[in-house]
Amino acid sequence: MARLTKILAAAGMALAACGGLGLGQGLALGATPAHADAASPPALPSRAPWPLAMPVPARIVLWPAGAPNTPAKRRGEAVQAQDYWLKNIHEPSLTVYPADPRHNSGAAIIVIPGGGHRLLVWTTEGIDVAPRLNQMGVNVFVLQYRLAREPGSPYSIEGDAAADARRAIRTVRANAARLGIDPHRLGVMGFSAGGELVALVADNPEPARTWPLDAIDRFDARPDFQVAIFPGPLGIPGTAAREAPPAFIAAGSLDQCCARPALQLYEQLQGLGVPAELHLYAQADHAFNLGERSSLLSIIHWPDRLADWLADGGWLDGKGGPLQTEAHPRP
Repeated sequence: MARLTKILAAAGMALAACGGLGLGQGLALGATPAHADAASPPALPSRAPWPLAMPVPARIVLWPAGAPNTPAKRRGEAVQAQDYWLKNIHEPSLTVYPADPRHNSGAAIIVIPGGGHRLLVWTTEGIDVAPRLNQMGVNVFVLQYRLAREPGSPYSIEGDAAADARRAIRTVRANAARLGIDPHRLGVMGFSAGGELVALVADNPEPARTWPLDAIDRFDARPDFQVAIFPGPLGIPGTAAREAPPAFIAAGSLDQCCARPALQLYEQLQGLGVPAELHLYAQADHAFNLGERSSLLSIIHWPDRLADWLADGGWLDGKGGPLQTEAHPRP
């Protein structure tokens, strides 16, 4: 019951306000132009102590007037939550986990849980990831998106779930100043099915939008960097990967589903000159998540490799952009 209470609270189903972020009621943010801070304080080490208590997170509804293609009769339905998962999502949203102001780097990551597009693995691929990234000085937004393969779903992955991910990117960028982040250091991180959404928004073109556009839609929906953790095959290889952002990719070499897409994505980006880093872990299978159930040291420590990559790429100190290669003379 305690675990379910945590999920419900994090999903924002009982949230009344989010004044702690200085957003007023905050559930439907506007589109104030964003500006990056001139300087960012250093982040804590990636293995810094976790906070003793996490505040109740704020929730941002992505489509305050109702998401496109969501039937009107389903907009008021409650999200279903049990154990580790969420289902029946018709109001896409972001749950906000800001970095500690003492070491907020200004960088932000939208975390996209997996679940085969039938459910969201809301704990180990969603809200549990937030404090680990917060340790790095990264602000976190965990996405609830519409599920295309849930029985009776009226949605599609490419049309609706990917639209939710793009809307999330636009919403964070539009409100970056109020959220305390740099709109040019905004990445997406997806696990399994969430990794497919990462590929769709980062490595593929956006389909034509068929709904009335608003002020949020003026912002760019392509992330500044992408993190694909055991990504599924949809969207890989990308059809617009030449303009793709830098990528961190990780999977288990025993993963029958997702080792091959991870390798394919890396090979495509590397061949196009897009900065990419790949970790294929021996003896590891699917859904290793943060390594909380693994006995493999490489899996337990893989988030440290992500922290290294973020630091090397300049995403934690305000210098993010094309990676500078080091030239060494041949022996």
